[in-house]
Amino acid sequence: MGNVVIEQRGKTVEEALSLALKQLEVSEDQVEIEILQKNSSKGILGIKKEKEAKVRVTLHDYAKEIANDFLGELFDKMKINATINVKEIDEKLKINIDTEKSGIIIGRHGETLDAIQFITSIVVNRNNPIYRKVIIDTEGYREKREQTLVRLATRLAEKALDTQKSVSLEPMNPYERRIIHATLQKNDKIETYSVGEEPHRKVIIKSIG
Repeated sequence: MGNVVIEQRGKTVEEALSLALKQLEVSEDQVEIEILQKNSSKGILGIKKEKEAKVRVTLHDYAKEIANDFLGELFDKMKINATINVKEIDEKLKINIDTEKSGIIIGRHGETLDAIQFITSIVVNRNNPIYRKVIIDTEGYREKREQTLVRLATRLAEKALDTQKSVSLEPMNPYERRIIHATLQKNDKIETYSVGEEPHRKVIIKSIG
């Protein structure tokens, strides 16, 4: 999305600015203001003519810079040499980390990677008026993990059908549970549901065929 720029009119500069800030849902200190036209009541040959004020307001989006700076400092503290590549795609920040220590960043079942992603999202959106969903990956882990979960769901569904017994998976985060549910949702012989409380919530695969 980048920076957001709008122009607004009003009877006065103050009114035009107030309308613009209300439209963007931000405060004055978050934007750059340019007065394009001041209100005036002077006309030609003494004929009074009202002229509206007009302002241009620019809302800067610093999400990419914030994410890059935060992760750079984080990896410095972790003593990890990493190259950070931040791209804005479909109003999301997709961040790829290139490092020889990807295993440390990923952690067990991606727990460290998820934690880094969660914290980065908080930092990016805390002071930035434009919300950005943050997705962090390294070494193509997320795609590989998704493929692994799809295979796991398919195999355990077959087991549930063969044994006619419910199969319980290990605890997973919400994103991974959604992959399991989505993989099996078109199988009319299988039912899936989640049980337990976070972070120990897990998927149950049940045969109904």
